[in-house]
Amino acid sequence: MSKASYRNADQYLKKRHRPESIVSTYGYAPALSEGALVPPIFLSSTFIFSSAEEGERSFQVAYHLKKFKKRREPSLIYTRLNNPNLEILEDRLTLFEKGTERAAVFSSGMAAITTAILSLTRSGESVLYSAPVYGGTDYLFVHILPRLGIRTVPFPAGTSGTEVSKLLQKEEAAGHRPRMVFLETPANPTCTLTDIEEVSRAVHAFAKKVRRPVDVAVDNTFLGPMWQSPAELGADLVVYSATKFLGGHSDVVAGAVLGRREMIEDVVKVYRTILGTVLGPFEGYLLLRSLDTLKMRMTAQSINAGHVVDWLERHPKVAQVNFPGLVPAQDPQRRIFERQCRGPGSMVSFYLKGGKREAFRFLNALRLAKLAVSLGGTKTLAEHPATMTHSDLDPKERVALGIDDRMIRLSVGAEHYKDIIQDLEQALRTP
Repeated sequence: MSKASYRNADQYLKKRHRPESIVSTYGYAPALSEGALVPPIFLSSTFIFSSAEEGERSFQVAYHLKKFKKRREPSLIYTRLNNPNLEILEDRLTLFEKGTERAAVFSSGMAAITTAILSLTRSGESVLYSAPVYGGTDYLFVHILPRLGIRTVPFPAGTSGTEVSKLLQKEEAAGHRPRMVFLETPANPTCTLTDIEEVSRAVHAFAKKVRRPVDVAVDNTFLGPMWQSPAELGADLVVYSATKFLGGHSDVVAGAVLGRREMIEDVVKVYRTILGTVLGPFEGYLLLRSLDTLKMRMTAQSINAGHVVDWLERHPKVAQVNFPGLVPAQDPQRRIFERQCRGPGSMVSFYLKGGKREAFRFLNALRLAKLAVSLGGTKTLAEHPATMTHSDLDPKERVALGIDDRMIRLSVGAEHYKDIIQDLEQALRTP
């Protein structure tokens, strides 16, 4: 059976089955790998051409040196450009991320975000972004992109599409040429939601008015791909720290960008090749392993988080809990959640009564949950955003965004929820 035949079989299955049912076989032809059920790890840095003509055609396709009547994919050339493990992984990611056609995988989430932004923006243009965002993303926006002549403008997470439209018009009037709106929703670590569909509609209306591309990119790490599908809501790019839920075992660092075929293949992957931000084959293999259990893990962790949140809300030492959907029915955040999300995920943040002393006492007393940054793994992790993941933010800005010394961020794992609660309870009891 040829590779083309397997692709046709994949498309047949894709139309008839859910992602979790075909993810372990999609995009892979066992007959091309000695019948191995699981894709082998292709550690080769380079690949052999069958002829000089094939080598020429492959480079023409990879570097867009020649236009062909029918779109072609390059043969395997060099792992910085393409690799079997990465191609299979990218195919499988599109199964879960509804509304996308292609994926590109990277050596980290920050490599994914940085490469995507650099591939689409130029000096003299501006990027508007929701705040707060992950600390590394914030550093990129505040300290690095401006050095390259790319203006960055924050706006509060939860800002409406109407207000984003006004910001875009203000930027345009000042001569800053908006090129991208970057959303992180839910926001890290406040869990504030931004309406992807409303913002995307406003951005694309603005782009039509100014007659040039203005793209919406969404960091979907907290809820995706199980509980939120930004591309179906109008986003042009969906970005991930694949280290988190996609990896799920705290043993791989990776990133991903998904979107329309032409944007990923013709723009993002070209920059990835030259910048060298591609994922390694072994890390690709680990992610392939993880996708088989993605739905099971994310479902179990979300159920656990619901139990933990119910308990935290009743605890006398907890002042407030942030969790997607955990707001009154009349709150705009609730309406966004019900329209945009299929579930709340498993990321929780909460404020203890007191301050830094009480927060540190609690974190130091945890036994089952681990004091560590990152998130999305099967082990429950807790951290102090103000002094850890978001410590490089301006102190006044950090507090204004709701990230103060009382806040704890919790990534709820796959342990038994009663054991997680028992650990949190003993930690809060510690004098």
